[in-house]
Amino acid sequence: MPEDKTVAQNRKARHEYFIVESFETGIVLSGTEIKSVRAGQVNIKDGFARVEKGELWLYNVHISPYKMGSYYNKDPMRVRKLLVHRSEIRKLVSKTQEKGLTLIPLKIYIKEGKYAKCELAIAKGKKLYDKRDSDAEKDAARRIDRAIRQEIRGER
Repeated sequence: MPEDKTVAQNRKARHEYFIVESFETGIVLSGTEIKSVRAGQVNIKDGFARVEKGELWLYNVHISPYKMGSYYNKDPMRVRKLLVHRSEIRKLVSKTQEKGLTLIPLKIYIKEGKYAKCELAIAKGKKLYDKRDSDAEKDAARRIDRAIRQEIRGER
């Protein structure tokens, strides 16, 4: 069984948001778009998802036009449909109506060598002081790990 190949990752998502829950969705792409995705020509930094008329849509995700695509290429910033079960959409609608929760893409990857998937997360935005706290926690953990490694090596 082939391994999943991560194409694009939203690295700032975990810094900017508290991740409440994440799940996998499929993406509806045209022929030239999937070729660009396989080539890694994707930017999801400013992306978000929204439920409209009972369907889930992905906004602000840039998939560069395929170089050999000619007039078959689509608009790089077009809105793309995400494939999810209707029961999951109902759950998402109830969750995102809570104040401060939003849907953001964490990563786009190729599954089983042929399907483009999007890992979507229900997230709550962090305040500046939350970001400082999480940075301080990471720094403290880094210092502890460094001290343990030095102690094991006998460098003290």
